[in-house]
Amino acid sequence: MTAEQTSIIATLGVRQEFDAAVEADARTAFLVNYMLRSGARALVLGISGGVDSLTAGLLAQRAVEHLRREGHPAEFIAVRLPYGEQADEHDAQLSLETIKPDRIVTIDIKPAADAMMSAVQVEAADLVNGPRHHFHLGNIKARQRMIAQYALAGAAGGLVIGTDHAAEALMGFYTKFGDGAADILPLSGLNKRRVRAVAKHLGAPESLVFKVPTADLESDVPQKPDEDAYGVTYNEIDDFLEGKEISAASAERILAAYRATGHKRELPIAP
Repeated sequence: MTAEQTSIIATLGVRQEFDAAVEADARTAFLVNYMLRSGARALVLGISGGVDSLTAGLLAQRAVEHLRREGHPAEFIAVRLPYGEQADEHDAQLSLETIKPDRIVTIDIKPAADAMMSAVQVEAADLVNGPRHHFHLGNIKARQRMIAQYALAGAAGGLVIGTDHAAEALMGFYTKFGDGAADILPLSGLNKRRVRAVAKHLGAPESLVFKVPTADLESDVPQKPDEDAYGVTYNEIDDFLEGKEISAASAERILAAYRATGHKRELPIAP
């Protein structure tokens, strides 16, 4: 294992030891304790139908139920944020059935996202049209979703949960100030296989635990697998984060992504 790999593993908080039950309890306690310290009365999270939001949602519901048993006001608001009709809506509904959140709110982001893209195009069509049009629209979608979640959290006196984990953080695979914006990250330090293990421990159905991950942001390639965008597999990413040896080509691709996306993992630069 190289010095750079060792440094990245430490920076992203990936521990050598892992036990799904221990992690589930510790991360639930993390949410509980932070809500008590902050005075928050709610947790808000967008549910997409993928394993990351499912796992974070299961932890959130456990946390608020624990708080209520102790006499503290707390609720979990699960938010559906489709862009029009979502291709895997069935999976999103199955996630909600599995989590059983206190409240479900559905907000269609398509009108707002399309309106923002249209407004940008009025004087800057040359910048956002062309072969990367759907990529830019995808980033607008991600940011509109976070606008909606913060609107709910602000009104409910709550915190927005992010689903970022070590595998996505390593690859910088999230939209800056979109799904990368949040108040609290209960999955931080877990790689993808460990997120799946926690989900399975919490009773999630295998069809969702092992579903092919997709950000599903680009309308011209709906349901595009994350791994197609990465050029490496989650198994390779997870092995890298666990200090295991992977092929030189895959390691270099991972390192290139990590170096290129460093700005996403930092606070805004100031003089």
